[in-house]
Parts: sequence; C-alpha cells; structure tokens
Amino acid sequence: MAAIKQLAGQTLWYGVSNIGAKFLNYLLTPLITYLLKDSSGVKEYGDYSLMYVWIAVLNIIFTYGFETGYFRFSNRENIDRKSLFQTTFGSMVISTVGLVFLFSLFRVPINNFLGLEGHPEYIVWALCLIGFDALSAIPFAKLRQENRPKKYAFIKIAGILVNIVAVVFFLVYLPQMALKSPGSWLANWHAGNNRVGFLLMANLLQTIFVFLMLFPEWKIFRFRMDLDLWKKIFAYSAPMIIIGLAGMINEVMDRQMLAKFLPMAPDEAKRLVGIYSANYKLAIFITLFIQAFKMAAEPFFFNQANDKNAPQTYARVMKWFVIVLALAFLSTALYLDILKYWISQAYHSGLGVVPILLFANICLGMYYNLSVWYKLTDRMNMGLYITLAGAIITLVGNYYFIPVYGIYASAWSTLICYLCMTVLAYFLGQKYFPVPYPVKKILAYLTVMLVFFFIKKGVDFATASLNTLPMLAIRVVAATVLMLLYLRLILKAEGKELKSMPFVGRFVKG
Repeated sequence: MAAIKQLAGQTLWYGVSNIGAKFLNYLLTPLITYLLKDSSGVKEYGDYSLMYVWIAVLNIIFTYGFETGYFRFSNRENIDRKSLFQTTFGSMVISTVGLVFLFSLFRVPINNFLGLEGHPEYIVWALCLIGFDALSAIPFAKLRQENRPKKYAFIKIAGILVNIVAVVFFLVYLPQMALKSPGSWLANWHAGNNRVGFLLMANLLQTIFVFLMLFPEWKIFRFRMDLDLWKKIFAYSAPMIIIGLAGMINEVMDRQMLAKFLPMAPDEAKRLVGIYSANYKLAIFITLFIQAFKMAAEPFFFNQANDKNAPQTYARVMKWFVIVLALAFLSTALYLDILKYWISQAYHSGLGVVPILLFANICLGMYYNLSVWYKLTDRMNMGLYITLAGAIITLVGNYYFIPVYGIYASAWSTLICYLCMTVLAYFLGQKYFPVPYPVKKILAYLTVMLVFFFIKKGVDFATASLNTLPMLAIRVVAATVLMLLYLRLILKAEGKELKSMPFVGRFVKG
C-alpha cells in the first residue's frame, strides 16, 4: 500500500505538471481552431499537424532511448550517478549539435516534402526546437529519478505558459500591430510568414525557456564521459530507437498517410488532416493521464523491481489504472455533445472518430503498464518485436483503407494496433515475468464502460429529431446518470480497498 501511495503521489505531481501544462496548452485548441476555421485555416492546421508528426519522429532519434537508459543504470550497483549524468548528457550534447547541423543541410528538400510553401527556415526552427527538447531530456530524467516532481511540475507549467503567451502574441496581437504600421519591418516580417511558422516559433521559445530553467540541473556538466559506461547504456538503449520510431508510426504517422493516400487534392487532404488532428485532441483526458502516469511509473517500476511483492504491486497498479482510464473515457464520450464546442464547428465532421481514439488510448495505456516486464528483464528486443507488429498493422491498415474510409480508417487502425500490442505484451509478459493481473475484473470494467457508451448512443439516436436545447438537456442528464452508475459500480466493487486508502476512505465509509 505504501508503494502505491508513493506512486499515486508522484503521479499526482507529474499529473499537475503534465495535465496542468497540457491542459493550459489545450486551451490553445479552441483559439487555434476558431482562428483557423476557414478552409485555408483548416488546411494550415493540417500543415501544423503534419509538421509535428515529424517533430515527434525526430525526437526519438535525437534522444535515442538514453532517458530510459538513465533510469535503468541509476538503480544498478556500483554506478556513480554523477558520472552517469555527465556521460548521458554529454552524449546528448554532441549528438544534438551534430544532428541539427546534418538535417539543416537538407532543409529545402524536407520543406518541399512537407509542402510548407517555400519556408525552409521553418525546418531549421523545428530542428532547434527538437534540439533544445532533447537537451532537456536528461535533466528532466534527473529530477524524476531524484523524486523532485514539484520542480518538474513548475518548469513544465512555466514553459507552457510561455508558449501560450507567445501563441496569443503571434496569432492575435502581431497581426494588429502589423496593420497599424504598414511598410515597417514588423509588417514585412509578419507578411513573410504564415500561422504555421508563428506556432512553431512559439514552441521554440518555450523549449529554449525550459532548457534555461533547467540550468541548475545541467550546470555541473563537464565533458568527462565514461566511454565504457556509454557503451553499456547505448547497448541497452539502442533498441529504444526502433521501439520509439515504431511507436511514433503507431501514434502519429496516420496524419502523414492521410495526407498522402486520401483520394483528393492535396489542400483538401490537408484540410481533413486538420479535422482529424483537432478531434484527436478531444481524447485529452485519457492521453494526459497516461502521460502523467508514465512520468511517475517508469522510475517507480525500476525502484520496485527488487521487492518480493513487486508483481502484486504491479497488478494493483494496473487495476486502478484501468479504472481511471475508464472514467476518463466515459467523461469524454458521454459528454461529447458539450465538449465538441471546444473546437470550431468547422472541425465537427470528424467527431465520430473520438470514441474510437479514446478506446485506442485505453489500450495504449494498458500496453505501457504491461511493457514493464521487458524493461525489467532486459528483453528490449521483445518490446521491439511487439512495437514493430503494431507498426505493421498501422501501415497496412492506413494504406489499404484510407482511400475507402478516410479518417475512420486511421482511427480504427490505431485501435486495432494498440489492442494487438496489449494482447501480445500480456501473454509474453506472463511467460517471462508473471504478474497476477485481475484480468476478469479489468475486462468487466471495460465491458460495462462500453455498454454504458452504447446506451448513450441509443439516447443520442432517439433524441436526434428534437430541438437543440431539449435534445442537449436529455443527453446531458442521460450521461450524468450513466456516469454516476459507473462510479457506484466502482464503489461497490472496490469499497473495501478504497476504505483502506488514506484521504479516500473517509469519503467512502459506510
């Protein structure tokens, strides 16, 4: 119980930072989608989304699994953590400078491939953004390893506030300033760029700010790398490059494939990419919790590995993890009639993919939880095979079905990919690192969750012919009743365990 309490506390703080920061960033979604609601604006949002597909891919290459390697080796005996930091951060500095220079040489062909309309400088901005993000990875890992989630949270939230201020400045105030001073350098600079570039610049300012905020963590750095230690870390972490790249194919490559395989003009395809990406953001409650959990869980799982009760602890963590994800699913899917207004009506044609992507992210979260076995047993190659299997499903599903089913092909391919990865991770994990997961109870929670969702869909169908206000009122009431019933189910099934939890038991006694 103490171990789970520790994980819950750290997840809370990482949640404050990641959920808080991402939620603040999420506040930009209505601003961006409502400003980019015309046809050309939706297309620009598609360009922006495609740019971040490749930023996510390059992030994997730039960090090459050293963050996970840092956690793994920091818990080994006879490892000097100061030398570990010098080695991993020094490696990151050298590789980042080299990779930024190398990719910059190809900025024009990369720009042409992305169709950014003659802005090769955006590629350089993006590379600098990725570079500062990579340089921040080991200092952030150091904070996590040393159990300093409060500082982690502060820096993350401060960074996102800088991004918000910059986005508002570039998209709202800069155009007004340019109009007031025609012919000035500011007006000319504004006219020479587009909103994709301004969003990219805002993100670049954020990453520079965050890196500088982490100065107390990396100021001790000197080029005193232990080459023998580096070789061991790289041998452990190298599979993470392929795992990460395959994972990025599963997470973001569907946008690029939509742009390439939709049977329509490029601008119209990018418009649909924008619609798909905006609706993807409505799965925010699940994705944010998963990210927060990952921040806390990775060092937690490694620290617990030598405890004889570790498998039982991992099993309980999984059960409560699924319960929280199910609540996040229902809080979004049942109230989609309200949440849909978070994005402009120009993007509402893609709302049907939201429940599919929500359930896909539940499977992804379960996979992250299950994947602990191959990290703890140093069988990274098994994680590689599982992730590659998922990548093949993603690529094949999108390639064959996007021309027929459009954005729904991408959504269903994502769900099938993560579901298969979860099943593979479970059965292989039980062979190499058995954990007594409460499978029947977990499946029961997920089944009831889906039943409640389809009941709500039935209510939606029955009220489709009503006027807006009566229809919305009935749907909200139905959603609330179903949500309360699900909470009641959890309290009844888990009441005994809840009562034993500090700060929770007092609310559920009796």
